[in-house]
Amino acid sequence: MKKYHVYGVGNALVDMEFEVEDQFFKTNAIDKGLMTLVDEDRQHELLGHLDAFEGKKASGGSAANTVIATSYFGGKSFYSCKVANDELGDFYVNDLQQAGVDSNVDDGRKDGITGKCLVMITPDAERTMNTFLGITANFSVDELNIAAIKDSEYLYIEGYLVSSDTGRHAAIEARKVAEENNVKTALTFSDPSMVQFFKEGLQEMIGNKVDLLFCNAAEAMSWADTDNLQTAIESLKKIASTFAITQGSQGATLFDGSQIIEISPHEVKALDSNGAGDMFAGAFLYGITHGHSFYEAGNIASLAAARVVSQFGPRLSAREHKEILNIVL
Repeated sequence: MKKYHVYGVGNALVDMEFEVEDQFFKTNAIDKGLMTLVDEDRQHELLGHLDAFEGKKASGGSAANTVIATSYFGGKSFYSCKVANDELGDFYVNDLQQAGVDSNVDDGRKDGITGKCLVMITPDAERTMNTFLGITANFSVDELNIAAIKDSEYLYIEGYLVSSDTGRHAAIEARKVAEENNVKTALTFSDPSMVQFFKEGLQEMIGNKVDLLFCNAAEAMSWADTDNLQTAIESLKKIASTFAITQGSQGATLFDGSQIIEISPHEVKALDSNGAGDMFAGAFLYGITHGHSFYEAGNIASLAAARVVSQFGPRLSAREHKEILNIVL
């Protein structure tokens, strides 16, 4: 039996979440609904404009949210990332430890600036992110724990790593180690902008095929260069043995390697879409590594994602994770 159910690689970012109106984006020339990389000066400028808004802080990064969710459901997770030896780095490490996630950062951190992500939520529940990567821009193979990868059931790769040369190379190296040691590979596209601007790099990270792919409908159709989801599904079969396509209020579409499985949505009042896809992936990975079928795992993930969007922030409490399992299983 493997020590870890999921080994994640991704950016380590402290999420700073604010509720704003659409006018804020127009005033500050921000592209709504996307993740945009910014430099430190630009982020400081935006933080100055956000002083009037009440904000929340949490350790984040797409893959971090996912492995933390898996851990809270009862799985065992490891996360490779890069945070600095600063106050936000201390905050980040403590959050991982509180969630029961093992990590390479326990072995020491370098001087620098821990990355931050400004998450801006509008009344329509859509999330817009402006990210300064800080030290995580230099995430590399040095942060990988090869022994932990080999001792995991799944390697989970965050698509955002494609925007960094060293991050992309680390993801590729991690995938190769996994493939050589019969560890299943999973990847998330992370954001439509990653597919739009870094498709070639994502293909490098995927290699011939991953065992499991996570994406939303917009990312799937962008990958296939189509506005037809069925066409996109056929395209995804070429790069992934199985996959999960989230569709917000319409539920999710799964492919288990032989058949398409439709997962029903849970009707909720959406307040904040930040972290919904990450939660879906974390819950789903918990399900399939704990003896549940794709259908069962999809139902766990669908309810978990619905719970996340009905509140502010990308996380649920430990108690809520247990409640979801009691309802679904």
